[in-house]
Amino acid sequence: MTTPTHREIWKISGPIMISLLAQNIVGVTDTAFLGRVGEVELGASAIGGVFYLILYMVCFGFSTGVQILIARRHGEKNHIAIGRIFDNSFYFIGLFSLLVTAAVFFYGSSFLRIFLSSDAIYQASSEFLKYRILGLFLASSALLFRSFYTGISFTRYLTASAIIMALSNVLLDYLLIFGHWGFPEMGIQGAGLASSISEGIALLFFVWITVGNHRLNHFRLFKLIKPDLTVIKKTLGISIFVMIQFVLSFGSWFVFFMLVEKMGERPLAVSNIIRSIYIFMMIPGWALCTVTSTLVSSAMGERKPGRVMPIIFKLLKISFLAVLSIVLVASLFPVAIISVYTNNPALIKATIPSFYIIMGALTIFSFMSILFNGVLGTANTKVAMAIEAVTLSAYLGFTWLVAVYLKYKIEWVWLAEYVYFFLIGALSYWYLKKGAWKEKVI
Repeated sequence: MTTPTHREIWKISGPIMISLLAQNIVGVTDTAFLGRVGEVELGASAIGGVFYLILYMVCFGFSTGVQILIARRHGEKNHIAIGRIFDNSFYFIGLFSLLVTAAVFFYGSSFLRIFLSSDAIYQASSEFLKYRILGLFLASSALLFRSFYTGISFTRYLTASAIIMALSNVLLDYLLIFGHWGFPEMGIQGAGLASSISEGIALLFFVWITVGNHRLNHFRLFKLIKPDLTVIKKTLGISIFVMIQFVLSFGSWFVFFMLVEKMGERPLAVSNIIRSIYIFMMIPGWALCTVTSTLVSSAMGERKPGRVMPIIFKLLKISFLAVLSIVLVASLFPVAIISVYTNNPALIKATIPSFYIIMGALTIFSFMSILFNGVLGTANTKVAMAIEAVTLSAYLGFTWLVAVYLKYKIEWVWLAEYVYFFLIGALSYWYLKKGAWKEKVI
């Protein structure tokens, strides 16, 4: 039994990595531009952005289940089934995202009011969210294309779509936040609207390039068949626990920022900068996590469970070395990196301690997350959700203790990331070593 070569792994993960890099430029651009507007806007975009991210990750969770199923059917060489999974998934995720968009557009501000103590932060985050939520349907539809191409290990188009989205967002941020070239000066509202429009542009690219590619005809996509509840139910059976898992995970991050908000506007601004840097530097690890779940699911589809652990350990080593190299270089230039987000000397100085905290957390993330995505790849998503729930309980408990009860500085609060990754990695490794997943059939 052979594991994929390094060349095969990078052939799949390279475009995913570039795709994630370009996608995260959207968040970096929003944060960097708003850092020039003011600390209130910078902090408020964190609140509105994380709230949107929770909803986005629900759709991402569903698309992860779609990806696992497509990879499994690809391993079985059942191409017709892949088309049926894709089309029926679009019916579900399209309706779901539109309903959520309507609910948040009309009632999202009332929800935020419950949690926020600062009137300035509440007003700005509400304005950002109302425009940002308009992109949910567009982004979730694009996720299905990403799941399809990742599931069949043909990731070339992910790069182009993400670059198009990133460049569109940079230009639209410049025009709409500051009001250049005759466009209205919308401030934080412009950041939300720019991101939504750029997601729509990326979706149009996916549709255009997929419809025009005759090599994909054997998958029979876009047949607009009558919805098949059996296929939707099966996809949800895999996805539902991933969806719940992501709600728990990013919902906990929302709670994390709510606790930080009570520490003041400066700690919140620091945390938004750290969040953006943190997510950006996770990109190589995230790309390899996606490859892990795809290759594991494909190996299971080929009825070769003996390949799973060698695949996981090979990707674990690659991820660790990739992330560590980035961390070592970044640690030499904290001020230069933080200055991308703000030109306020006091804010830069306040952010440096937290910056070093997340450098250490990233090295742990690099291999612990591979173990967790190995669990996801086996399609035991219920177990993955249970692991996440246990881990997040400890994560939030630590955050509350340090931020609210002990009232320590913000850098100490970010130590919660160590608690999270140590626990999730240890529990994932324990489950994989047990071997009960080897007979899982989907």
